[in-house]
Amino acid sequence: MLFSRISRIRSTGSNGCRWFLSHKPHLQFLNPPAYSYSSTHKVLGCRENFSWGLPALHGFRHNIHHQSSSLVEEQNDPFSLVADELSMVANRLRLMVVTEVPKLASAAEYFFKMGVEGKRFRPTVLLLMATAMNISILEPSLRGPGDALTKELRARQQRIAEITEMIHVASLLHDDVLDDADTRRGIGSLNFVMGNKLAVLAGDFLLSRACVALASLKNTEVVSLLAKVVEHLVTGETMQMTTTCEQRCSMEYYMQKTYYKTASLISNSCKAIALLGGQTAEVAMLAYEYGKNLGLAYQLIDDVLDFTGTSASLGKGSLSDIRHGIITAPILFAMEEFPQLREVVDRGFDDPANVDLALDYLGKSRGIQRARELAKKHANIAAEAIDSLPESNDEDVRKSRRALLDLTERVITRTK
Repeated sequence: MLFSRISRIRSTGSNGCRWFLSHKPHLQFLNPPAYSYSSTHKVLGCRENFSWGLPALHGFRHNIHHQSSSLVEEQNDPFSLVADELSMVANRLRLMVVTEVPKLASAAEYFFKMGVEGKRFRPTVLLLMATAMNISILEPSLRGPGDALTKELRARQQRIAEITEMIHVASLLHDDVLDDADTRRGIGSLNFVMGNKLAVLAGDFLLSRACVALASLKNTEVVSLLAKVVEHLVTGETMQMTTTCEQRCSMEYYMQKTYYKTASLISNSCKAIALLGGQTAEVAMLAYEYGKNLGLAYQLIDDVLDFTGTSASLGKGSLSDIRHGIITAPILFAMEEFPQLREVVDRGFDDPANVDLALDYLGKSRGIQRARELAKKHANIAAEAIDSLPESNDEDVRKSRRALLDLTERVITRTK
């Protein structure tokens, strides 16, 4: 399916803008041969190619970071657009984790309580995607029954946001146990406050509640998608725990693990939103591409902030990855400039002197900058996916799409 679109790019050396028409049969990753990773997965009978374009930057016809000022002015705050629905989702989540065992209830609701819900980034993305995807749902001649149909559809898409947040929080609880973390979202982590056993059980409980909610949708394709997400979370965490020396220093391995641990959840949830909305396979894949690349960009910036942020701004300890021996994009890029850093990585980081030495090499390298550039590249690919959606004259749809574009910029410019 070809989608024609007109993109606005700032012309060189001019205050004006030029327009051009482009046809995109599909989104392509432009991979430099030295740093390209490609694997093919089969999901629900549809083969999906995942490619990770690494440090070299290529031109994109749609660059969200050079939009005209008039478009920027039109953008609304993404979180404000869905604020009322976010409150509804948050309230339902608190009800969904109620249980008759008081200790388990306290543990399960720990990160759903008012004030510690986090950024609610994933529910925001999914609610915006639900509106951006609702194309041709309501015909003017069917306003009566159409309104009822749309309300029912919206409730089912909100359920996806709730399920996704429960899966996400469950993964955080389990990760904190594995990492022996003591803080999360600016407060004591659940394992630190209530112990490892209860934290693991609370994560399991959230996953079970997510499964019940998922089954209630009675959509086998969506159930399969999100079941695959849970498998990916486990696979990614296992990859992180069991790396060989070669794998720890491989950008391909790092990007695959990042997809499993972070991007799979948001990408497959975005796809589920589209499928529930009755969209075509092509449109559903655009939703998937948006979520995948937004998730990769998000994690790449997370890995940068682990070096550049403070514990106060992050809500958790800074330098936590390297202190746990986890090698991320900034160090991998620094290693390319300073091969002797590989010896430091191989020795491990139990000795604080090795941490300091690695940080010295990182500071002399372009590792942080190149990781940011890679995040920007994936953010641009996410924006390409939104730009490739079928045209719509519905103002709510257009606002939501602008907000999704805005999120791709917020992800790479955030400081916490």
